[in-house]
Amino acid sequence: MTLLHNPVIRGFAPDPSMVRVGDRYYVATSSFEWFPTIPLHRSRDLAHWEYAGHVEGAVPGNSLAGVPDSGGIWAPSLSWDGERFWVVYSIVRSVGTPYFDTDTYVCTATEASGAWTAPRRIASHGFDPALFHDEGRLWLLNLQNDHRPGGRRFAGIVLTELDRETLAPVGDTHLLLQHERLVEGPKLVRKDGWYHLVLAEGGTGFEHGVLMARSREITGPYELDDRPLLTSRDDPSLELQKAGHGELVQLPDGSWVLSHLTARPLHTADGPRCTLGRETAVQAVTWDAEGWPRLRHGGAHPAVDVDVPTGPTGPADEKDTPAEPLRRSSHQLPPTETPLGWPWSTLRAAPDPSWADTAVRPGWIRLRGRHGPESRWAHSLLAQRITEHRAEAEVSVEARPRSFTQAAGLVLWYHTESYLALDLTWAEPEGDGQHGQQWRGGGRTVLSLVERDEGETRQVAVVDVEVESAVTLGVTVEGAVARFWYVDGVGARTPVGPDLDFSRLSDDYGSRLRFTGAMAGIHAVDLVDAAFTADFGGFRLSCG
Repeated sequence: MTLLHNPVIRGFAPDPSMVRVGDRYYVATSSFEWFPTIPLHRSRDLAHWEYAGHVEGAVPGNSLAGVPDSGGIWAPSLSWDGERFWVVYSIVRSVGTPYFDTDTYVCTATEASGAWTAPRRIASHGFDPALFHDEGRLWLLNLQNDHRPGGRRFAGIVLTELDRETLAPVGDTHLLLQHERLVEGPKLVRKDGWYHLVLAEGGTGFEHGVLMARSREITGPYELDDRPLLTSRDDPSLELQKAGHGELVQLPDGSWVLSHLTARPLHTADGPRCTLGRETAVQAVTWDAEGWPRLRHGGAHPAVDVDVPTGPTGPADEKDTPAEPLRRSSHQLPPTETPLGWPWSTLRAAPDPSWADTAVRPGWIRLRGRHGPESRWAHSLLAQRITEHRAEAEVSVEARPRSFTQAAGLVLWYHTESYLALDLTWAEPEGDGQHGQQWRGGGRTVLSLVERDEGETRQVAVVDVEVESAVTLGVTVEGAVARFWYVDGVGARTPVGPDLDFSRLSDDYGSRLRFTGAMAGIHAVDLVDAAFTADFGGFRLSCG
């Protein structure tokens, strides 16, 4: 047996959809407004996971420009038909409105690492689609959304047969189930003559869970289980919270597991806050005498440590490489990735040499400033996931800002209305007020620490610095506290500003829906000419 420790994919890896192909397991997770779109991880033993690529080209036009925070790609569902991988997903273009304005797409590939076919649009009843392959037939599951005044935004689970070649609907759409509690994220599993419907219940927050229903016929009627398969909503002391959005997978030895999302909250004076976002976990499952799935360890609470059968350890063929564990101490680039590949992520579009260049100065990243950090269109930002409650990031920045409209530095990022930034920028001579551009040729170079907090931006501290060479910036995160610093002329870490509340960069802060996770990264801004450049070297993010 192999002991896995949950979460198995740590830091902003929500809505996991897992499939087994031979002796490999693959997981697809939501990417929302971030690129790369639909990250994929793989494992041989369910305990150790590695990045395995992404669904490249999942967004038509390769742009999510204008998509709101926590919009974009929601809950992809990964499946295997015996010959190729399928992924179905929705692009959500409206968040916090009754409409959602979803477009649902399907891509396929013979290998998870690509190449994926261009996305083909299919019926879009709502978000959280899934595909079910059953004796040569293809079925689309979906949440039905009723946008009308007085309507139920989560109006039940529907099923439509699709033509395997054209993906056009075949026959009628069937309403499988409606429930008094919110249900979404449907998946189907066939076992012992039953169609088992796996449902995400109660929303994706602390009330989350996994509920089961079953039927002898794929189109229903479905009977609900009398208790949840998985939830942590009744015990706030559990290490793993928000447990839900599951998928059942059978192992080669005939046993079963459940992949699901979870979160590890910080316990603050203002309540629990999940700065790491929602993550991926795995539970062992058995089936009771009445044919319902149950957690093997009993009850419905998620376990942190889980025994699973030990799988093979060697590569399957020359193209395949053994899975390596995710490093908790720091992020490392897989050898097949480009310098700006995983674990780097970018907002609403993939990195492009026109604004993120690694060739002009080997060993450095040159960013060309574009829109400000609250832009949903062209913010020059590169970021990596924070995976543990203790983390440290640092980077050297070389730049010559000549205006307050130019800035470059280190950021802790959640979204456009929730971030912390320590930027190298320009300010008027000391003692003078903010008078626009009248100080041509004058002014000073400063480090400016800014906190953005839903509707308000505060300049927390300003420090004069010399810019004859690169300036090293850093931040240390310890639980709910973020401390920014820079390295002075004698090599000592010098604090910038007071301790800041890192817990605000979480799913659980603020008045709007939040679905991603905190990131650390670098960015550059030039609001006038989009010509200012900054060079970044030695970026390091260590977690744990």
